[in-house]
Amino acid sequence: MAFSAIHNVAIRGISAAVPKTIESNWEYPFLSESEKKLLIKTTGVEFRRRAEKGMATSDLCYEAAKKLIDELGWSPSEIDALIFVSQSSDYYLPATAIILQDRLGLPTSCMALDVGLGCSGYVYGLSVLSSILSATGLKKALLMAGDVSSATCSFEDKSTYPLFGDAGTVTALEFDDSAQSMTFELNSDGSGYEAIIIPHGGVRNLATKASFDKKEISPGIQRADLNLALNGLDVFNFSVTKVPKSINAFLAKTNTSPDNYDYFLMHQANLLMNETIRKKTKFDKEQVPYSIQQYGNTSSASIPLTIVAELRDRTKEERLNVLMAGFGVGLSWGIASVELAHIKCPKIIEV
Repeated sequence: MAFSAIHNVAIRGISAAVPKTIESNWEYPFLSESEKKLLIKTTGVEFRRRAEKGMATSDLCYEAAKKLIDELGWSPSEIDALIFVSQSSDYYLPATAIILQDRLGLPTSCMALDVGLGCSGYVYGLSVLSSILSATGLKKALLMAGDVSSATCSFEDKSTYPLFGDAGTVTALEFDDSAQSMTFELNSDGSGYEAIIIPHGGVRNLATKASFDKKEISPGIQRADLNLALNGLDVFNFSVTKVPKSINAFLAKTNTSPDNYDYFLMHQANLLMNETIRKKTKFDKEQVPYSIQQYGNTSSASIPLTIVAELRDRTKEERLNVLMAGFGVGLSWGIASVELAHIKCPKIIEV
C-alpha cells in the first residue's frame, strides 16, 4: 500500500471537452437487439462520443485548458507545470505534454511530462502533480487526463467498441498553505497486465504489416494486434475484489466512513461492476454519480468528466469532500480523498 498525505495544494478548477459526434449503442450493428438491451443494462453505456479521424486527446485537453485558464483568470506565463495522463499520446515521441506547453503558450520554464496510465490515471496524476507542487513550492499547474480510445478499438469488436468514449479533461492545481490535505493510496499488480492490452505497436512487438490484419476471435469479435483486447471477466473479478478491499482499508486507515464524504467518484468502467463496489463499500446510491450512460468509459478522463457533467453546480457553490477511485488497465488502482471547494467548473465543451 503506497499511502501518502499531500499538503498545501488546492484544486482550483476542472474542465472537460468531448467530441461533437455522438454514437448510440442502439445503432451498433454487431449486436442483436437482445444483446443491445443486455449490454446497456449491465454496462450502463448507452451513448458515447467519438473523435473524428485526426482528432487527438491533446486537442480535447487543449480546448478544455483554454476555457479553464480563461475562467480562472490565470495568465499562461504563471503556469509552472503540466502533466498529461493518457494512453493515446500524439506520437511515439516526443511527449505530448511538451507539445501542449508550446501550444498553450506556457513559458519554457514550465516542466512538462507524460504519465502513461489509463483507468487509474487521474488519481495517479493528481498524486504526482500535487506532490510536485507541495514539495517544490511551484505555484500553479495543469493536470490533463483523457483518451481517444476509439482510435484503438476495432469497430467489429463487440466486446470493446460499445464500451469506450473519447474525452479530455483539465484540472487546475495551486499551491495554498491553507488547503485541506489530499490523501492517496496507489497500487499496482502487473501480473494481470494482459487483461487490457494492445499487443503490438510498442518496442516489445513492433508494428508490422501483419499487425493490421484483423482476425476473428469469436462471433462478433474481430480485431487486429494493434487493437485493444479486453478480458472482461478478469477485469471484473479484479475490480470487485481488490478495489473494494482497498477502499475499506483506506477508510479504516484514515478513520473515515462513507458518512464523511459527500460523493464517491469512481472510474466509469461498468455499471454492474461499479454498483458491486458501491455495495461492498456501503456508500448510498445518492453518493455515487454516473456519467457512463452518456459518455461511456472515458479512461483517465472519467472521474473529472463525471464531476463536470454531474456536480458542476455544487462544486461552484459548496465545499465537497469526495472519495475517488480509479482502477483498471495495468492492472492498477488508486484511491484519493480530496476537497472540492468553490472551484471553477465550466460546462462541457464540444469540439
